[in-house]
Amino acid sequence: MAQSPSKRGKNEPEPRPIIIKKIIAEGHGGHHGGAWKVAYADFVTAMMAFFLLMWLLGATSEKQRKGIADYFSPTLVQMKEKSAGSNGIFGGDSIIAADKYPHRAAQTGSKSLTIPKDTTGGTKEGSAALKSRDRVAFQKLKAMIEAKMAADPKLKDMAKNVRFMETREGLRIDLVDQADFAMFQTGTGVLMPKARALMGQVASVIKSVDNEVIVRGHTDGMPYSAGRTVNNWTLSSDRAESTRKALSEFGIPDKRFLRIEGVADREPFVPEDPYDPRNRRMSVTLAWTGEGGTDDQQGGGPGLEERRPVDLMANSGPNDPTAMPAEARAAMAAAKAAKH
Repeated sequence: MAQSPSKRGKNEPEPRPIIIKKIIAEGHGGHHGGAWKVAYADFVTAMMAFFLLMWLLGATSEKQRKGIADYFSPTLVQMKEKSAGSNGIFGGDSIIAADKYPHRAAQTGSKSLTIPKDTTGGTKEGSAALKSRDRVAFQKLKAMIEAKMAADPKLKDMAKNVRFMETREGLRIDLVDQADFAMFQTGTGVLMPKARALMGQVASVIKSVDNEVIVRGHTDGMPYSAGRTVNNWTLSSDRAESTRKALSEFGIPDKRFLRIEGVADREPFVPEDPYDPRNRRMSVTLAWTGEGGTDDQQGGGPGLEERRPVDLMANSGPNDPTAMPAEARAAMAAAKAAKH
């Protein structure tokens, strides 16, 4: 038992203080620290990738494995897209689907798309099939229009004013002026009664199909006198619009009209004689099904020679104006005077 300071002798030494030093060791806790966890995670990830690869090798066929190889190693011939479905890795097949079809080791397992030569694709039915169907319908329309004109005493003698021609745009129906007949009043876009009746017969037939309609107005080469506010461009456009209105009144829906245009005297019916009355005409074209327009809109459209009928001069008389009857020359002179 320790003595109190008051009872301790004078010659006894002072007791030394007890110092406790606590040392905390760092970096060696938890069985050599946590570095092993990183290495273990890397090992587990590698094993997972290894067993996934082994499972894929065991669950897929040779054909599917070649497809996977092609997916990760595209060639210049076939390029795979990263997409689902039939364009994906397995080409639409299940990863465990049994392939019962024989194959050679040298064959690729990717799905190939063969595009036939000289085709554009895009529709279930080819453009050739659609045109073939249109041709049959156009022949029926031509026969129906001719029959209706033959049955109408007022229009029977107008057969020479109607021409049919298959063009790159579609079936073109040309309503042509003659020396003794004009569809419009001179210098205006007002339809003559007989021409309006002809429009009604044409409209009653083309209502039976769904093809889009292109209306194009043409004039002869007779220029207007200087100072006039109108010209052949405005005249051909006015007549095209008058034709559209007439067809619409006879039952052609507005949504079927693809283009209404006037081309003045730039596409003459009789190129050798720009003043020939047959150059004044209206063209009503039934466009090919599914083409959404004409070759003119898409580039590389038909030229004038492709638009004109091959039998251009059939049943039309001579081209030389001097060979025309006297009444024809008189009609041309009257038209020239009206424009001036």
